[in-house]
Amino acid sequence: MPVKHLNSIDLYYESAGAGEPVLFIHGLGSSTRDWEAQSGYFAENFQVITFDVRGHGRSAKPAGPYSISLFAGDTAALIRSLAVGPVHLAGISMGGMIALQVTVDAPELVKTLTVVNSVPELILRTAGDRLRFRQRQLISKVLGMRAMGRFLARRLFPKPNHAAIRRLFADRWAENDRRAYLDALKALIGWSVTDQIAAIRCPVLFIAADHDYTPLSLKQKYVRQIPHAELVVINDSRHATPVEQPEAFNRALAAFLHRHRG
Repeated sequence: MPVKHLNSIDLYYESAGAGEPVLFIHGLGSSTRDWEAQSGYFAENFQVITFDVRGHGRSAKPAGPYSISLFAGDTAALIRSLAVGPVHLAGISMGGMIALQVTVDAPELVKTLTVVNSVPELILRTAGDRLRFRQRQLISKVLGMRAMGRFLARRLFPKPNHAAIRRLFADRWAENDRRAYLDALKALIGWSVTDQIAAIRCPVLFIAADHDYTPLSLKQKYVRQIPHAELVVINDSRHATPVEQPEAFNRALAAFLHRHRG
């Protein structure tokens, strides 16, 4: 099992293909497995690296508190230990937050940045925001991780032809360590690099589902604040775009990466 001992923990990672490195960072409650539709596709032209964030999958799950800065430090340490930087960095949801934090903390490690269904801050400003956060906490604490997975699966994959994906999603979510998941969930709240994104100088791609949790107008606002940023919208998609719409996602990311190779 490929593992790197970094920052006093073991991080599980996978690598496939050859060429310029593309490092994918998964979202909250996920793992390397949710990049399956990307790994083989991009390994034809790039070195594809995926890893399980601290507290997830086959990586270590030490006691918290966790933070986005801590996750970003692990990611930067992995890039340095593999001697592959600068990388094309891509992250979804929590992974997008981690990727943004790495880019502002260690810009020398990032050749391009792709942010998928994510934004540069998560601050609970409204009663609705606070309610949704408490809902996740309560379902996970009281009903358990499988119930949380089923709850999310119905929202992420609502179509009749998504039944198999919903079952797989719930099965994988049930494997999460509840304590580590809740520690990671808490790490997101109050995080922000909004006041630093204007200093990002590498090419940036925001990929946004038209039915994502956060409105498209918010992503458009952040794209305008970053000098070399662009936005691609994936239609008829929700938060888990790389799983739900892998062909459209892969085309959008591949076009961006090929423009910025070499």
